[in-house]
Amino acid sequence: MVEVGANSVGVIAITGLFIGMVLAVQAYGQFHTIGLETSLGAVIHMSVVRELGPVLAAVMLSGRVGSAMAAQLATMRVTEQIDALACLGVDPVKYLAGPRLLACLILLPLLTVLADVMGLMGSSLICLHVYNIDSYHYWRHTREFVKTWDVMTGLVKSVVFGGVLSLIACHRGFQSKPGAEGVGRAATEAFVISFVAILIIDFVFAMLANTLYAMIWPGVPPRVA
Repeated sequence: MVEVGANSVGVIAITGLFIGMVLAVQAYGQFHTIGLETSLGAVIHMSVVRELGPVLAAVMLSGRVGSAMAAQLATMRVTEQIDALACLGVDPVKYLAGPRLLACLILLPLLTVLADVMGLMGSSLICLHVYNIDSYHYWRHTREFVKTWDVMTGLVKSVVFGGVLSLIACHRGFQSKPGAEGVGRAATEAFVISFVAILIIDFVFAMLANTLYAMIWPGVPPRVA
């Protein structure tokens, strides 16, 4: 949990902060030309909370922690440490993969909250203090459009992403081929497969979230996922 959570705080915070700032810089020109710059808060914050926060936190974690998990387990496979555990009567999957899965399930939502907060701080800093957008209308639009549903959608996504990336990393580590090349390939495959899986799951989850929203609140236009 220390490796997944505490040691990943810095990179997640920096990523969230600059993503929010970049979104504000890129979107301001388009919104300013049509006189809707006060709506930037609603658009950027919803994008960060529902999409960019969970996805970027999961991608950064899969690159930083997922590949390390796969390399560590692959090294244990190559050096026959996993076989030694099995000979001692210890279930290698429960003993090695269980804590890693649990750590990602618990801590990725917390890291997602951190990424969301830093993204909101970065975008607000640019919009309010660089482009001098009226703060009252900026926050009013945010409060009107960003609801609890959006926050919960992002957090549920992060739980799924955490489980998927940890399972993929552990699977690649356990299935590593012999030698140093096998260890390196396991780490690379863990990141690449996790990245692709996160994008695919994000698309499927967005479609399901919109469908569920339409079922719960019929007649209300679906929120952008």
